[in-house]
Amino acid sequence: MGEQSLSQPKPQPLSPFPSPPASAALPPPASASASASASAASTSRTTSAAASRPKKKVTNPSPDRNPAKKPRLTFSIPGRPLSAVGEVGVAIRYLRAADPALAAVIDAHEPPVFQCPHRPFHSLVRSILYQQLAFKAAASVYSRFLALLGGESCVAPDAVLALTPHQLRQIGVSPRKASYLHDLARKYASGILSDAAIVNMDDRSLAAMLTMVKGIGSWSVHMFMIFSLARPDVLPSADLGVRKGVQMLYALEDVPRPSQMDKLCERWRPYRSVGAWYMWRLIESKVPQPAPAIPVGSLAFPSPDGQSMLQQQEQQQQQTVIQMIDPLQMLPGMG
Repeated sequence: MGEQSLSQPKPQPLSPFPSPPASAALPPPASASASASASAASTSRTTSAAASRPKKKVTNPSPDRNPAKKPRLTFSIPGRPLSAVGEVGVAIRYLRAADPALAAVIDAHEPPVFQCPHRPFHSLVRSILYQQLAFKAAASVYSRFLALLGGESCVAPDAVLALTPHQLRQIGVSPRKASYLHDLARKYASGILSDAAIVNMDDRSLAAMLTMVKGIGSWSVHMFMIFSLARPDVLPSADLGVRKGVQMLYALEDVPRPSQMDKLCERWRPYRSVGAWYMWRLIESKVPQPAPAIPVGSLAFPSPDGQSMLQQQEQQQQQTVIQMIDPLQMLPGMG
């Protein structure tokens, strides 16, 4: 009534077409009612959508916002290790049936043994010490390293961190290798790495974590996974010995590239570690053995073409190369 009294006086106007009463007194038009309903529905939908948005963010978080700093790791338990009783026999039977060419190599050699007496940290330390050294020289450095620490049982992260670069230099460890050892020990001390995590990590995550350590590349990781952890399905595609072995096995014209190795060795899955081991044995058996030592007096009378001594030197160099690329030599006690 208040609105009516302001807009029109109480007496009716004299016009034959009286003005309609105030809008408050009339029912709302159909269009206004529809607009109001649509507005209410829109408001309801907006409120519902707003209420549901936080739930979407919680239930579907965006993965890998910064994968470079936080690599995704999967701590799944790997398959049965080759160190388990009877597992090498299972692998050999599988490979013999899957690859007739490899079966002949298998029959020509004794089966491998995958047993490592050391914990992962100890094996990684030894791998660093043996890098780029001849077997005898590396074994000498390793022996002095153990004596400096007080024995094999004392190879622990804290003990390695306590060694100064000068102490390591005195036993034949280069400053660069000393920095590698300290970096590995620091990652253990800080909890980034641990023996338990390494044992239970899947192959891909393990490779990502170990290559974060200075001085440990993909080749070292592959050797570690095969000979220390006894992982059954590791193919060291970049290893020259394995690639040469595959070339000999399948009579290829050229040494296969690392990128070709997965396809060539696909039939070995899930026992590519064992297949790789036989490739080392194959190439080792094909390299000519050094000729017997020639008496000193005869060295003054080489053959007319001068090729005899050269061939002997080449054979000795080839044998040295095989020893250097053979992980059983590089990582003693792991094979």
